[in-house]
Amino acid sequence: MSDIAGIEGLEPVATFCGNCDCGCPNLFVDPAAPAERRVVLTDDFGQRVQMSADQFSSLVADAKSGKLDGIGAP
Repeated sequence: MSDIAGIEGLEPVATFCGNCDCGCPNLFVDPAAPAERRVVLTDDFGQRVQMSADQFSSLVADAKSGKLDGIGAP
């Protein structure tokens, strides 16, 4: 996770993929950010998405319910 620019001060939560050294997507919490931007997702292209904990919880609920299952299908 240390190769990602701009992650200083972010608390790592999870790495998605993890099977390579290519800069896998990561999930962080930014304790210094406003509540509506506290959850941070980074990708392997140096981009980031910031959202509230409520928005992230909604994403997780959708994933758990199967709404996102078709996204990864070929």
